[in-house]
Amino acid sequence: MGSGRSAAKRGATAAVVVALAAVPAGCGGSGPRQDASEPSGDYPVEITKVKFPRRQGLGETSRLQISVRNSGEEKIPNIALTVNGFYYRTQQPQVADPARPVWIINLPPANGQTAMVNTWALGSLDPGDTADFVWNLTSVRAGSHRLDYRAAAGLNGKARAVTDSGGVPAGTIPVRVTREPRRSYVLPNGDVVERGE
Repeated sequence: MGSGRSAAKRGATAAVVVALAAVPAGCGGSGPRQDASEPSGDYPVEITKVKFPRRQGLGETSRLQISVRNSGEEKIPNIALTVNGFYYRTQQPQVADPARPVWIINLPPANGQTAMVNTWALGSLDPGDTADFVWNLTSVRAGSHRLDYRAAAGLNGKARAVTDSGGVPAGTIPVRVTREPRRSYVLPNGDVVERGE
């Protein structure tokens, strides 16, 4: 009886070895690169609008809009925008996640989510067309802050967005958030109006 069990065990082990040998080699990460289909090249773009209140009150909800135009003659594969500054890193020890919000993102750009937490993409962009990246944000940390933004023509670095002069289409938005909420409200177009105006 014992020898029968041993034989069955050996047969099962052999079957596992055969099954593993049949697994395609590409499953271990040697398959085609993720960016294989992204074309290489430089794509001229122009930042046409940057709209965000430079003075905000704590807890104030505002609209951030950054518009990017395809100023070249070729279709951009995947127009993308990276924004740094929505979070800061706390220096307090023994915290599970050191990232703390400066602004809470209530609504990100529609259909723009990517695998990267600070990058949004809106798909291909024809020559002459403009993509509007729009966020709805609430400020939760008082002080002087800055948002740094940078446009890209794809998510994998092969398709590069450039200015007409060959530089990187990027910029900085300085913002002051006061501890007291401002007596203001935001219009649907993003304009901030002080109460009483």
